[in-house]
Amino acid sequence: MKKIAVLGSTGSIGTQTLEIVRAYKEELEVVALAAGSSVAKMEEQIREFHPKVAVMWSEKAALDLKERVSDLPVEIACGMEGLLQIAVMPEMEILVTAIVGMIGIRPTIAAIEQGKTIALANKETLVTAGHIIMPLAKEKGVSILPVDSEHSAIFQSLQGFKRSELSRILLTASGGPFRGKSREELSVMNVEDALRHPNWSMGRKITIDSATLVNKGLEVMEAKWLFDADLDQIQVVVHPQSIIHSAVEYVDGGIIAQLGTPDMKLPIQYALFYPDRRPMDTKRVDLFELAQLTFEKPDMETFTGLKLAFEAARLGGSMPTVFNAANEKAVSLFLDRKIKFLEIPELIQASMEHHKKVDAPNVEEILQAEAETYEYIRQVVEKE
Repeated sequence: MKKIAVLGSTGSIGTQTLEIVRAYKEELEVVALAAGSSVAKMEEQIREFHPKVAVMWSEKAALDLKERVSDLPVEIACGMEGLLQIAVMPEMEILVTAIVGMIGIRPTIAAIEQGKTIALANKETLVTAGHIIMPLAKEKGVSILPVDSEHSAIFQSLQGFKRSELSRILLTASGGPFRGKSREELSVMNVEDALRHPNWSMGRKITIDSATLVNKGLEVMEAKWLFDADLDQIQVVVHPQSIIHSAVEYVDGGIIAQLGTPDMKLPIQYALFYPDRRPMDTKRVDLFELAQLTFEKPDMETFTGLKLAFEAARLGGSMPTVFNAANEKAVSLFLDRKIKFLEIPELIQASMEHHKKVDAPNVEEILQAEAETYEYIRQVVEKE
């Protein structure tokens, strides 16, 4: 039995992780769960999977949950203290970090220090703290297994080969709902338009990130750290069918790719059972039905979020944190209909220009850069 803990258990990745546990309950055991504020959903998960510890981010939600499950032998905790408690549980072997935001950094570090395997689905961890996480994982001999479909595809395509033989990473992107549109067309796109992703069913925030191509920019930053690659070795390729999830080109020119239907359960299951594979009841790729796969260059002059991501990654230090925080705040404002779609990258650029970069920031400096970026955007939007 592999004993796992899931941070972000009520979200999209978390619930799909538990679907895999349900399918393989003889091999996977949930020892801890954590979520934000979805008390009713957490109660359901506790009653089905019987974790020893369950954590809610807010104290109010934790108190509500404690009352609801008072008939069960489960410990209820809250906040960062609760997340850190889960991260260092002696019996836990794999920590699935599917929690959203910077709050995933500290538990990930704590788990690595205890030698736990990390199934990583929290973008902010590597985007903002890759310079801390990856050396620590190497020092502790900890595996960081990517759960994101693109990074899992790269990871799978690297199996059996040396990293030194890698020439180029081909990071695929669907292009999102606005692929091929001009800036004039983007200027009138609303929230509903941006949430209509052609291939993937995801949360609201990440779907907007896909529409701006910011999500691909964040994935570029992650790939840099995960695979010890230079930015010049990472090429974004727009692939509208989302069948090739990413590929690796080797020094001899050979390319190995991972293909499959757009289904997040495959990379999640691969991380949970790595290095083994298990059967999965999912739709299979029919190449005859597909007939063709197409590829395009990303339009970084129209979708400037991707261009800004490369710039932030090259600058390094605290700049990726500012990029991420500015995007997070801007997307929230867009979803609340307080700004227009094209103002998302504009706020990111303004925040980056305003920020005084800190080289090799520690966790406190990362969180400070995030808070300062939030405050800067608040002031900018209030002035308008």
